Amino acid sequence: MQHRGQESTDGHDGGELTVPMAWLYAEYIADELLRTGDLMPPTSFEFRAGRDALALTVFLSDPDGELSGARVVSRLETWLSLTAYDQPWQDWVCERMADLAADAHARGVHSPDLALAEAAWRWLRETELLAPDLDAVPGGIAGAVGEDEGPKVWTPAWQLGLPLGHLAIHLF
Repeated sequence: MQHRGQESTDGHDGGELTVPMAWLYAEYIADELLRTGDLMPPTSFEFRAGRDALALTVFLSDPDGELSGARVVSRLETWLSLTAYDQPWQDWVCERMADLAADAHARGVHSPDLALAEAAWRWLRETELLAPDLDAVPGGIAGAVGEDEGPKVWTPAWQLGLPLGHLAIHLF
């Protein structure tokens, strides 16, 4: 998605302002989907994980960077399939990021969109959040009835954010 005003957005005009519109638009779409689903408080780390995972999905699934508002609804099924439980989302993200980085390098340009996507992916991979252990034996802890009780496990943020993003798309 290339938007041009007086400042350049493609990074070719001698140090002028470069605006990462494709990433910002992907992040906006992800934020709106998650807010509409009302699954987590927007100030929580879980919400951030869902937003970043969904923004990566939106950004990386739009190879031309030209996702328009009218095409968002038509892309929901694609995003649902990419974020489904049985899909190798993490491998897909790594491959798409490598492809985009290689393309930017071959063209000799710095992509602010890619830089923000890389930062989001790094946060999702390196950050761990404490979450309920869904693999724990049911009833393993006597009397655990509250959501804050029961076995917990440290989980990479993307593993929490991806199903949250998938559910948000589904609820939309």
